[in-house]
Amino acid sequence: MNRNNPHRRLSWLSKLALLLLVMTSLSAAANDVEGVTSDPWEGFNRKIFVFNDYGDRYFLRPIAQGYHYVLPDPVESGISNVFSNASMVITMVNDVLQLKFDELGHDSSRFLINTTLGLLGVFDVASSVGLHHRDEDFGQTLGYYGVPTGPYLVLPFLGSSTVRDGLSRFPDSYVSPVSNIDHVPTRNELYGLNIISSRAGVLNVDQLVSGDRYVFIRDAYLQHREWLVQDGNVTDDFGDEDYDEFDDIDDLESVLEL
Repeated sequence: MNRNNPHRRLSWLSKLALLLLVMTSLSAAANDVEGVTSDPWEGFNRKIFVFNDYGDRYFLRPIAQGYHYVLPDPVESGISNVFSNASMVITMVNDVLQLKFDELGHDSSRFLINTTLGLLGVFDVASSVGLHHRDEDFGQTLGYYGVPTGPYLVLPFLGSSTVRDGLSRFPDSYVSPVSNIDHVPTRNELYGLNIISSRAGVLNVDQLVSGDRYVFIRDAYLQHREWLVQDGNVTDDFGDEDYDEFDDIDDLESVLEL
């Protein structure tokens, strides 16, 4: 497949424009409801949540536990680092879209160092020199420009999201290095490995969830997404504690999105 075809690029831009129009319309229409509650579709969401929870409990988590048990820690860490390094492409594209050029310099330097000295990201050399991992995605980009989140939405298999963040997965997937692999079996195997690696990396985070699991996960996701969109400049009252006390909140979000 030729991804450099100009007609393909034009088609993609048209689809992206339509996606933005639909997303803005849906989010704006949901604003009145969202002012009362961030979760007007709770009945539907809880059903999908239970479906995902069973899938994780009886399928994904056991596989991740086996993966964690079999692989030596350095190998498991190296695999996770490779996927983390690949995700920097998405972050850099969204840095440009948000005009965050200082952050772009930071993220591109990290990507270059880890891709070369770190052997495609197997070793996280950049963090040792102060270039730590950052996440930016198209949902954050839309939030940066004031596009509302729309209602909370639990997606089958994918977990916690919102109208804005759910639809934003499509533009991000287009620039993802894994998504651009033409060989379908290899691409699908890497998708699966990334999911298992991510789940194995947060096996211990399950203990953070308390009380009503659905409410806990929903609130954690929404507040963390707001924190990301605002680059940390928010007042958080999650659990009546300071946000910084939740050292594993990034890991928790990984669980939410599985």
